[in-house]
Amino acid sequence: MASDDEGIAELDSRLEDVSLEDIGARHRRERKELQAKLQAMKKNAPKNNKNKRKEFLEEMARLEGELEQRHKAEVQAAEAKDLTEETEEKAPAEKQEVPVSNKEEIDEKEEEDEHLPSNQRVSKAQKRRDKKAKEAREREAEIKTELKNAANQPTPKLIELQQITAKLSQRQLSLHNIASDGDCLYQSIRHQLQVNSLPGHSVQELREETANYVRAHKDSLICYMVHPETGDLLNDQQFEKYCHDIAKTHAWGGHIELKAISSLLRVPIEVIQAEGAPTLLGQEEFGGSPLVICYHRHIYQLGAHYNSTVPVA
Repeated sequence: MASDDEGIAELDSRLEDVSLEDIGARHRRERKELQAKLQAMKKNAPKNNKNKRKEFLEEMARLEGELEQRHKAEVQAAEAKDLTEETEEKAPAEKQEVPVSNKEEIDEKEEEDEHLPSNQRVSKAQKRRDKKAKEAREREAEIKTELKNAANQPTPKLIELQQITAKLSQRQLSLHNIASDGDCLYQSIRHQLQVNSLPGHSVQELREETANYVRAHKDSLICYMVHPETGDLLNDQQFEKYCHDIAKTHAWGGHIELKAISSLLRVPIEVIQAEGAPTLLGQEEFGGSPLVICYHRHIYQLGAHYNSTVPVA
């Protein structure tokens, strides 16, 4: 499992040279796009099939949760980056541009100093240095307070991990960590096949077979597949790109891919989450013991992640 520092470093690289205003604008746009997508999904949700409608609603909840968590992580990382840059800034104060509000204060102070003897006047450069030092002290105090508060409060990651671990413990299972590299869903399934002594598949084989299954069952799956920008169902060209990305890239997998994998392997798949009941796919069709994996929303700052499980020794 990657460390928190690695996850934060990767997120920081995405936010380099991007202001909070830019991030906020992008977040508003992405929320608007997601709402359009969810509206389209609601419109196409089957009304007479309870199981499929439940899957539909779970997928919509997952999309909303992932977007909210990613936005929160990006804002936190950007704010932390700004705090660090301001605190560690070492350039001479007299060479830095003075904010308008600070400049006005300095100009007012200079007018007052004109009435003092020359040997008692404070230079402009010294005033700016004093102002900068005061701001740095205040910022350092804020950072210390934030760190202290964070240390006293459980993080969403820790809370989620405790909840999932407790559920696994009740079933004599423990967590098996999978690398966060875009292939986590397929790596989790591959590991579960090994744990359950079932015929093995490489990650690439799983991806290609999943893509072929989605293509072959387009009519039953297309109602779940909408364009993130327009909210419309994918057209033929967009659908083919979706399948290509499954097979040829490290595109992250979700509910559609899990449904496909369960069907092509003819084995149930159970997904355990921190909150709510597990999601069980393929139990009615295939029966038998399911492959058991875990879905995490908060374990990495960059988004959702799948882990596998092993029996407790």
